[in-house]
Amino acid sequence: MSSDSWADEENDLIVADYFAMLVDDAGRRSYSKTEHRRALLPRLNGRSEGSIEFKHQNISAVLKGMGEDWIRGYKPASNYQLSLEDAVDRWLKLNPAWLDRLPVVHPVTGAQEAASIWIGPVPTLSNQPPPQELEQTLRVARKFDVAGRDERNRNLGRAGEKHVLAHERMVLQSAGRDDLARKVRWVSEEDGDGAGYDIASFAPNGGSRLIEVKTTNGWERTPFHITRNELAVADERRSEWCLFRLWNFSREPKAFELYPPLDAHVTLTATAFLAGFD
Repeated sequence: MSSDSWADEENDLIVADYFAMLVDDAGRRSYSKTEHRRALLPRLNGRSEGSIEFKHQNISAVLKGMGEDWIRGYKPASNYQLSLEDAVDRWLKLNPAWLDRLPVVHPVTGAQEAASIWIGPVPTLSNQPPPQELEQTLRVARKFDVAGRDERNRNLGRAGEKHVLAHERMVLQSAGRDDLARKVRWVSEEDGDGAGYDIASFAPNGGSRLIEVKTTNGWERTPFHITRNELAVADERRSEWCLFRLWNFSREPKAFELYPPLDAHVTLTATAFLAGFD
């Protein structure tokens, strides 16, 4: 039997195999976990099938912390070697297209279903995971700067904004307000960044909705960046501004909305300082 510690070579092998399954899982293609596991066994250092299964759950936990999708059949298990985080990071660096992927489009019954987004509850103290699990997940997010990665991923951000634009128009059309739906504007695309929001939309009663979209492929508690300008506009136009947090984007986009004051919902942490000369 093997010792508990996995070598880097073993971690790299099981991480690569996990992603091979994840690609099929996300694309809703059939695959056999048993076949993958048994094909992997002779390549590892005397591991049991049970240890491989638990390692798969560990990889899910790492991916959750990294703000990434994971195989839902492998529930995240947070008790793992720290070297596994580096193995997942190595795979992602060798396969940059994975982070740039867009949602897999599956057949739907109509345009409205394609545009709709499930909007759920805001993360709160009452619905958070156990403290130790949450702290480890957030530690991984900090270690790999998940918020910065999502912010720099222009393909992800633009795709998320486009999805929310279609959602807003669909909501207004469903409410019988085609007149307002035609006026919804993709401000960041048409005018460029700097307005402090991405989409200028409306409530069905005609009220203004200034929407800042933050998109991630990760879970609902994945950290995100917000600029000083966005915070300023949120404060100045409190009755109109909202943050539309789009999560699980690559799999099945879901969302929640945050309204000012934002510090009532999230902890705002300064991550950079401007250095000037007197």
